[in-house]
Formats: sequence, C-alpha cells, structure tokens
Amino acid sequence: MDTPITGRSIIISNGRCGSTLLSDLIHEEPDTLSAQEFFMSVAPWARSAEVLTGAAYWAVLASPKAELSTLFRIGLPPKEVRYPATGRWADRLTELPRILAITLSKLTADPDALFDQLAARVPRFRTQTVAQHHHDFLDLLAVLTGRTRWVERSGGSSHVAPYLLRGFPDCKVVYLTRNWEDTARSMSRHSSFQLIQLRVEFLGRCGLDPFRVGPDQSVPEDLQRYLPDRLTADALRERGADLRRYLGLCAFMSSQADQALRDVPPEHLLRMSYEDLVADPVGELTGLGRFLDFPDPAGWAERVASRVVAPTPRRQPAAV
Repeated sequence: MDTPITGRSIIISNGRCGSTLLSDLIHEEPDTLSAQEFFMSVAPWARSAEVLTGAAYWAVLASPKAELSTLFRIGLPPKEVRYPATGRWADRLTELPRILAITLSKLTADPDALFDQLAARVPRFRTQTVAQHHHDFLDLLAVLTGRTRWVERSGGSSHVAPYLLRGFPDCKVVYLTRNWEDTARSMSRHSSFQLIQLRVEFLGRCGLDPFRVGPDQSVPEDLQRYLPDRLTADALRERGADLRRYLGLCAFMSSQADQALRDVPPEHLLRMSYEDLVADPVGELTGLGRFLDFPDPAGWAERVASRVVAPTPRRQPAAV
C-alpha cells in the first residue's frame, strides 16, 4: 500500500508506567497518529506469521475481544475504554468490535464513522502475514486521520515484545520502564492487569489459557471459578489483594522484553523511565520527540510537559 508515511514507532512497556499519558501527549503532535492499545487488542500473537486475506483480517478487527467482553459482563471495563455512550454498540458492549473499544475511540468523537471507513478498505488488503496486515492497517489509519507518522502503544506490550521486534524490524522502539513495586501496586488495582495476571497464572499452573480451554481439557478445581463464564467482579477484585502476584507479573513481562531486545536488537532504540520523565518532563519529552522525528520536538515538549504530574507519595505508617 503506497502511503506518505514518514515514521513508524512502537512503545514497549509493562503497562501502568505512564505509557497512557505518553500516548495522550504524542496525540498532541499534529502530524503523528497515536495508536493506543492496538497490538494488545489483536492478540493472540502466535498467529503473527499466519497468512490471511484482507477480509479474514478485518473479521478479527471487527470482532469482540473475549477478555474485554468478560470485563464488560462483570461490570469492570478498564477506564481506558472511550467508546461513546451514544455509539452504535453502546447498548451491547459485550459485542463491541475490539478496534472500537480504545484505538478508534481515542482518535475521534465519532469512532463508528472511522470504523465504517476502515470496513470499506481493510477487506481489500492483499493476502499477507498478520504482521504485514498490522503494518498496512496502521499506515491506513494514519492516512485517514491526516497524519504522516504513527506511534503504537499498548499497556502490557512487554509480554509480546518478541513478536513486535520480529514483526516490525523497520520500526523505532521506545522501551518505557518504571520501578516494579509502584507498577505492581497500580496493576493490582486495574481490572485488565488482574485478568492478565490470572491468565499468566493459568498458563503456569496447568498450561491452559482460560479463554481457550477445549472441551476435552480439564482445569484444576481451585481455578474453575476464574473461567470466563464463571468469573465475578468480586473474585477478580480479590486477586488484587496479593501484591506478590503483580510483582511476579512485572518480573515475567520485563524478562520477556529484555530477552527480546537482546535476541532481536532494534536498529533504533530509546530507553525511558517513568521516574526520569516525572523528574524532567521537558528534557525527556524533547528527547522523545527528537527520537520520533517530530518537526519541533522542543516546542511540543514545552506545550505538553505540564500534564506530567508526579504521583502523590504513599503515606508512611505513623511512628509508634
């Protein structure tokens, strides 16, 4: 697909480390598409080398994501969902196409109209690998929204870093980190990460993904209450009480990303930390804008840096 795209970049992170804020700030750069939560919405990544027609690829994008449907069902959708209350699927959110939940709804006040534009174009994509479809889709999305470059960012993308680095060798990569204790604490209060941790635990305990259990596969009795059709809001919230679960998740995700960066080192890599961003917003954002080839990185940084606010320090126990 011939498109006037001047830059393609990916932000890899564990999530809950300021990555959503970074995406929102990038959205303020007028030539740059900030594509949020796209890659994680189109998992499983095991299919990234599979060859699909454009129609089959669009069928995936236009389908609901099982994990998000479960969170809608139990009343715990993540706050990042921006689909409008007046939208076409507002009265049946468990059926909401995955591409509409966050990615398109973060770009426009009328995500359904953008969805319709894509529905007319994406099924005509040539038969190719899923990774190349993703590449062409983001190019098209940038063009349709009047942007000349794109930056994709998904919370928790460290988990799929091996697929990202192999599938997008031409992309610049930003690796954003935060200390594990604060990240884990934030994860423990976030429904999407509670669900991610649950899935990782399932895989570790019995080698099964709870969202893909076959009829001939058995699940340990103590895990059956966490199967998607049985899961309740209370059961998921309870899992947030044990911070060790999320420290383990941070360790697992970080190891995935660190190993991938060693195995498939990107040609262009920028490492950032949340702590450095908070300490020096203008300096860190200027460096990011320069890395992403923004036409005026210092000007962009000056305009948006005030939105980077240091988190409120945790209260220390009173001395006895």
